[in-house]
Amino acid sequence: MSDKKSTEKDIRKLTKIGKKSIGLTLPIELVRELGWREKQKVVVKRVRGGVLVKDWKK
Repeated sequence: MSDKKSTEKDIRKLTKIGKKSIGLTLPIELVRELGWREKQKVVVKRVRGGVLVKDWKK
C-alpha cells in the first residue's frame, strides 16, 4: 500500500449505504487521536459551511 500525499489524505469520498444513508470514512490517525472506537455514538450537527461531528455525551 502506497502512502498518499499529505493533501490527498484529507480528501474523502461519500459512500452510499442502503437507500437513505451516506457514509464517510475518517482517517484512522484522527480517530485514534480523538480516542474514539468502533460503534461509539457521535453527534452530527449542521453548522455554517459544513458539519460538526463530536462525541455524544449523555
